[in-house]
Amino acid sequence: MIKLFDCSERLIVDSSLLITKKNVLNKKLIIFDIDGTLLYSNKIDSQCFADTYEKVYESKFPTIDWSKFPHVTDDTIFKTAIQNHFQREATNEEMHDFQNEYVASIQMKREEQPHEFKEVPDARKAIEHLLGNEIYEVGIATGGWRRPAMVKLNHIGIPTANLHMSFADGNPTREDIINGVFQQTNSKEMTFEKVVYIGDATWDVKTTRNMNLPFIGVRREGDFDVLKKIGAQTIISDYKDFDLFLSAIESSETPKFVSQ
Repeated sequence: MIKLFDCSERLIVDSSLLITKKNVLNKKLIIFDIDGTLLYSNKIDSQCFADTYEKVYESKFPTIDWSKFPHVTDDTIFKTAIQNHFQREATNEEMHDFQNEYVASIQMKREEQPHEFKEVPDARKAIEHLLGNEIYEVGIATGGWRRPAMVKLNHIGIPTANLHMSFADGNPTREDIINGVFQQTNSKEMTFEKVVYIGDATWDVKTTRNMNLPFIGVRREGDFDVLKKIGAQTIISDYKDFDLFLSAIESSETPKFVSQ
């Protein structure tokens, strides 16, 4: 069984607990982030979040540099902005209403400028290939809320029916979100020889290091050093070479600790 997240501990997953029984197929669980990993919008979606906030609250949104927030999840970003502006906690009702406006905004942008919302090359094919192989289970663990995340996945045709998916709804940290995937696989009594998380951002490197999880970075513009300098060891630009991607899964390791 995979150990669930405990805020009081640094190492979240003990890799020794991921080994399957000898009489069970040696499966691997591959978990993907969404933004920057499977698709990208050149910050249009991020700006939609800020614009929606300013429309609803008539207050300037602080920044779309998500690294400035305590945790890079929609829940924490929204709640932090509300706390800082109004010195109170966000309510569930207003969060729901905000999501309605935000989802409408990103849907409208996709209708107006569909060419601006692109799949990281061959991301859909990679997921389809993994789903077609009994060795793999595939998950989604994104810092976004469920409703906008589904808009993004559906726009580029990512098949979601057989994915183990976890979102920011009610999850303040990215560790919480990844553990949401583990809760789903645990409930089905699945065990894995290896679990790999695939993401594009510096906070993905930090999260997987915290959780002792092997990591593959995705940097579609080839700027691998962004992740490499903070400890990522395996980085790809896209999924066009599927054999290379499979090799990356096999060779991937937990990010190294790098003193700053």
